[in-house]
This record gives sequence, structure tokens and C-alpha cells, in this order.
Amino acid sequence: MEYRSSSVDIYTEWDIVAARQLGRNEAKKLGFGTVDQARITTAISELARNIYLYAGKGKIEITCIHKDDATGISIIASDEGPGFPDVRKVMDDGFTTSGGLGAGMPGVRRLMDDFNIVTKRGVGTTITAIKWIR
Repeated sequence: MEYRSSSVDIYTEWDIVAARQLGRNEAKKLGFGTVDQARITTAISELARNIYLYAGKGKIEITCIHKDDATGISIIASDEGPGFPDVRKVMDDGFTTSGGLGAGMPGVRRLMDDFNIVTKRGVGTTITAIKWIR
């Protein structure tokens, strides 16, 4: 597997914009079509927004990956925030703690091909989402 990584530290709303732009640029360079670029950008936006709202600070790492004959993009959102008390509940459509639509994590899971959450209360959360070029 071959990797090329870039990251954006998330402290402000402007950092969410920077992470989105980085993700779109990397997806475009890799050869993703405009629809998948939009999916990737939306997933990054949701992950970065959750860091900003719930953890206060964290990082979005964007990695271009090549495995066998496949090419993709990996998004890793990590923080040292409070963690999710109940991952199953967070993954339910309609669950919200911010008064939003509750499409957050389930939406990211649907937009991407692979999705994984590792969280520990009081320690933080790492979410990995991967999209492969079709």
C-alpha cells in the first residue's frame, strides 16, 4: 500500500473550510468524478464540524491510498474530546445533540465506502472513512 498524506488542524470554522478544500483538491488530483468529490467534501465537512462543535479541537488527515489495483482517499478525523457515550445511538438516523437534522455520522457512513469509529469516553474519538475510485 502506498500513501501520501496532508492534514488540517481543526480549531475554528475556517479550518473546516480548509479541510473541505484540501479534500476536494486531493480527490480531484486522484481522479474522482465531481459527484464523488462532493461526497468526500461533504463527509469531511461533517467530520470536521463535529470536531469543532463537540471536541473543540482535533485534526482531519487526508491520505491518498493505493492498494493492489485500487486507488482511494482515506479521511481520518481525530480528537481528544469527550468521546461518544453510545456509538450505536450516534449511528442512528435522526440522532442529534445539536438540534440539526441528525444525518451526521450515518450520512458520512453512506457517503463513503468504508467507515470505522474508535471512541473512548474522556479520551477521544478517531473516525476513519475511505472512498475508492470506481
